[in-house]
Amino acid sequence: MYRDPKASEEYHYAIVWLPIVDRSIAWDDGYQQKFEQLQAMMPWYTVQHPTIIEPAVVKYIKEVWKFSKKAILVPVDPQGRILNQNAFHMLWIWKNLAFPFTAEREAALWKAESWRLELLVDGIDATILEWMKEERFVCLYGGEDIEWIRQFTNSAKAVARAAQINLGMAYVGKNNAKEKLGKISSIIIQENLSHTLADSTAVWFFWARLESMLYSKLQHGATVENDRILKEVTTVLSFDGSEQGWAIFWRGTTHEMARAKGKVATDCMVEFEKWKDDAYQNGFVPGLNNYLERVRTPDHCNRLILPGIHGPIPETVACADCGRVMEMFFLYRCCPE
Repeated sequence: MYRDPKASEEYHYAIVWLPIVDRSIAWDDGYQQKFEQLQAMMPWYTVQHPTIIEPAVVKYIKEVWKFSKKAILVPVDPQGRILNQNAFHMLWIWKNLAFPFTAEREAALWKAESWRLELLVDGIDATILEWMKEERFVCLYGGEDIEWIRQFTNSAKAVARAAQINLGMAYVGKNNAKEKLGKISSIIIQENLSHTLADSTAVWFFWARLESMLYSKLQHGATVENDRILKEVTTVLSFDGSEQGWAIFWRGTTHEMARAKGKVATDCMVEFEKWKDDAYQNGFVPGLNNYLERVRTPDHCNRLILPGIHGPIPETVACADCGRVMEMFFLYRCCPE
């Protein structure tokens, strides 16, 4: 995930890993083995051993760079000046295009962006990229209710046949549900319900990028009322925060998109007869959007869970449906899988 087709040398920067550990815990062979395994996996420079890092440096990193537990990426220019307190979100979203990882570069990249399928999936999955090149209709869906998945995928495939469209469907999982995802993906593959992302790392990266987009947009003062990308990112993350399945339909590389969750998503597939004429006349995605607008109700309850966001917790987040400020709760969770 850290590699890029263009070598970082072309951008004149190098990455150095500073492993910060809790020195109150005795360093034993188990920790040493884990450290060496991580070190061997990394394609960049690393400090030879955590104990080499002076306590004063650790204190500085925690107090000035605000390091806690989650990894941060702090770019420093040749003069030793900090360019960004944490550029991880930029790296996740744009990879080496984010160089030199400054706020100005970030703003320029966002100015050139739009809400599109390429931004959402990046290069995470080769099959989806191929569908996009072929200008196929693409449906990304998620959740962990296998019965909903069965009903939705079978209904969607039936609609695709009836509408005579070439539809590719891909399961993108659910954030922070690693063990369950393995079982669900196996069932999806065995029953030939749809395509799935390659592995748990690809699923993790998909959601990590979305969280990074949210953090980045909020840092630049965007709101769901004035920023389409933030609105859509917040919607997808709130879909994931619900206990329901969800789906987004795209038409190839165009900006045509429709989204729904839970029973609404399955019902609009089952009830295709009610909007098929609209789909034939105006196009599949516009027809679907028109039908969703007709059946939409003002009632909603959206949850946004941000367990892995790289940066400070946003003070306020607006609901993507109604624009009101969402209530903030603290969640303590123990979910052994």
